Amino acid sequence: MTRFGIGYDVHKLAPNRKLILGGVELEHSLGLEAHSDGDVLIHAIIDALLGAATLGDIGQHFPMTAEFKDVSSVELLRRTCTLVAAKGYSIVNVDSIIVAQRPKLAPYIPTMRERLAAVLNVDLDAVSVKAKTEEGLGFTGAELGISAYAVASLEK
Repeated sequence: MTRFGIGYDVHKLAPNRKLILGGVELEHSLGLEAHSDGDVLIHAIIDALLGAATLGDIGQHFPMTAEFKDVSSVELLRRTCTLVAAKGYSIVNVDSIIVAQRPKLAPYIPTMRERLAAVLNVDLDAVSVKAKTEEGLGFTGAELGISAYAVASLEK
């Protein structure tokens, strides 16, 4: 049996925060405002995995409590993989898109893919990360925030 899930996340850009996407710290003057480290890419992937396994959403498993304050999203992804595996599923692949006007993401994508593949325990070829701008349109185009979309497939 193959299952699919979709995930989405968005956070506002803010000063005095690190910009972390796909578990990789990027050089940028702003970071993402969030209870955790704000990694919208990993958050979207988590929701896609949880959705495919019918396990709810990220907020149900990792609420805004002291336990998860400033937590690394990589750790949340590890825990999500454990939940998915406990339900008898294995990850087939993840496809994702980061929507950001700046910074330029292409130089970071290979490292993001490697980091994600390692945490997901899949081949590098099973992880796709793409980047898009919004040509100056919307909140991402105005550099007010960054969003991400992800689709995950699981097998039982």
